[in-house]
Amino acid sequence: MTHHPAQRPSDPLAFLGARRSASPAILAAPVPNADQLAEMLRLAARTPDHGKLVPYRFIVLDHDACHRLAWAVGAAFAEDDLDAPPDAIAKCKQRFESAPMIIAVVCRARPDDPRNPKIPEFEQLMTCGAVCMNLLHAAHAMGFGAVWLTGWTASDERVLRAAGLSPDERLAGWVHLGTQTDARGDRERPDIDSIVAHAPGADKPEVHVARRSGRTAPNPRG
Repeated sequence: MTHHPAQRPSDPLAFLGARRSASPAILAAPVPNADQLAEMLRLAARTPDHGKLVPYRFIVLDHDACHRLAWAVGAAFAEDDLDAPPDAIAKCKQRFESAPMIIAVVCRARPDDPRNPKIPEFEQLMTCGAVCMNLLHAAHAMGFGAVWLTGWTASDERVLRAAGLSPDERLAGWVHLGTQTDARGDRERPDIDSIVAHAPGADKPEVHVARRSGRTAPNPRG
């Protein structure tokens, strides 16, 4: 099997400009070792977090745990569709069954958190999303492939309990990790001009001018 490791960064801006999620179908062993995984998760946790509530945690599923979770996925699917043919059940299990490693990014956001009730739940949810994105960047920077997935399994209580989540927790995403066995081209990206507006009365900055301000924004998120 030919491995196509993700491009390791030499120029940070070029790295960000070339970032591409892997397909789960092309991820295989080897996966991050214990030290690499610890560093990856440490970097993922370096995320904006208003109020420092840490509204997230990680559950690491190695290949055996992914295989066990696949059975819970198949059982939930079959329970909801008693007439489901075996090939349909096998298909829904396959993404977990073949996964070399998955990191479940668990969201513990809550309204009116007693530690700081001023922090809206929405901001906590955004922190959880930022953690997922940081995890992708860390994985790719270390030469691994990664993809952030959700789907019906991310909100199914039976699947979440089997994965180790508590009833008051939600899933921000399944982040599949591994070594890419095939290269993947880029996809179409948004047209920036169509999604950028400038405040009325503001001068549109020159595209080629890069300015940095020393001012600190209010309520810095870290």
